[in-house]
Amino acid sequence: MEAQDDARSALLGRLKDVRAAAVEHARIARELARERRRLIEELLAQGLSQSDIARELGVSRQAIQKMVDVGDGEPRPWRK
Repeated sequence: MEAQDDARSALLGRLKDVRAAAVEHARIARELARERRRLIEELLAQGLSQSDIARELGVSRQAIQKMVDVGDGEPRPWRK
């Protein structure tokens, strides 16, 4: 029974470690999305189109639009 408790404790400890890593990963992903959005908006302000940026990144214009929309969790008005 003690061996089973030790195994369970080890599994729970590992689960807590994995959960903490996932929470940290999500935080970093949100920061990167905000930075990506800031960079895209800066390029748009400099006159590049969403299509220009999409070509450089090898993605669709719609993907760029989505990146802009989800950058800080608040949707932006649609623009060409």
